[in-house]
Amino acid sequence: MMRRGLVLITAAMMALIGCGSHSETEKTATEEAGDPHHLSAVPLTNVVDSVRDAAGSMNVVTHISRSGIYDGETHFNTTVFTPKGEAPDRGFPIVVVGHRITGTTSDCAPSLSPTLLDLAPTITALLNAGYIVAVPDFQGLGKPTVDTNYDDTYHPYLDSTTGGYNLIDAAHAAHAGEPQASTSWLAMGIGEGGQAAWAANELAVDYNNFGGDFVGSVSISPLSDLNGLADAAQNGTLNDDQKVAFARFTAALHAEYPEVVNLDDYRRGAATQHWNALLGCQLTPSALQVAAQIPATDLQPANAEAVNTLRGFLQKTNLPQGPAQAPMLVSYSGDEPLSPASWTDRALAAACKMGDTITIQRQPQPVPDSATTLSWISDRFKSTQAQNDCR
Repeated sequence: MMRRGLVLITAAMMALIGCGSHSETEKTATEEAGDPHHLSAVPLTNVVDSVRDAAGSMNVVTHISRSGIYDGETHFNTTVFTPKGEAPDRGFPIVVVGHRITGTTSDCAPSLSPTLLDLAPTITALLNAGYIVAVPDFQGLGKPTVDTNYDDTYHPYLDSTTGGYNLIDAAHAAHAGEPQASTSWLAMGIGEGGQAAWAANELAVDYNNFGGDFVGSVSISPLSDLNGLADAAQNGTLNDDQKVAFARFTAALHAEYPEVVNLDDYRRGAATQHWNALLGCQLTPSALQVAAQIPATDLQPANAEAVNTLRGFLQKTNLPQGPAQAPMLVSYSGDEPLSPASWTDRALAAACKMGDTITIQRQPQPVPDSATTLSWISDRFKSTQAQNDCR
């Protein structure tokens, strides 16, 4: 059964994109040969004091994952933090935290940032609560310590299958490399990371190749139902956050399917001139500052075929793609500039129809390390029944 169904237009496109499944995928040659999932580890030294003071150990682990586009083996880094003190009898539970994407170039990775791309408060709170914390760079970001292949060199922005695989394999890497780790784990993320955590919940049972006990997911302001991005692009009404996301998504599509996606069908004028600045994570000028100087009409699809192609790829990555395997917490506000509340509402309604158990929180400024969120996470590891707001 194909999880990531494709709603694309031409036969050529169907032929090129047919590898998005997880349930039909065989193990890679590396896994079948028994090679370790955990390839290498080096101590993390460049980190803020708050995290350093809370952690018993900190390591950057290069490990194996899988592309949701081609089903091929990939490699990236996950930073693993272990709490201080003695582990409980069953080990420290694992929380994998997916970051909000700040750029799609290799230097835009949390392992290269002293604050882990502003995740330091969340990591500290989780460590103090007694969790091993794993923060994946995601495919194409960071600097793996092994020879790379093509899939390692670009970030498949907004591909929910890849994001889900990456979080699951980050949990695997943490478990493989840390003797004090429990097999119980939870996925958590913000923005694009929240999308990955949701996808991991859908994928974990079929893809969970280390025998882990998956207990749930937390998605803060997740990117879920993205059909509105195509509408805004077609109508020339993309806001600045959406311009950046649109550029990164179409750039990733071109890297994945160059014979199908012609970038010049989705950019012109100032967008073409400043394209690389929209993809990067530079501080000055930031991608958002650059986007403010680009008319939305410079990112309009050139014709109806380009719009249909875009819609097909968005349908492939939208959530939900299937039922969740464990309880979900979804926290979002009413004024997210990239993904309006109505988009998330549609995704939640669809997930509820699939029978998911979802705790839904609408908050002005949702944060991943709130007392409410930490309490919900604790309850999942205790097997307490989760509040279900689906009606």
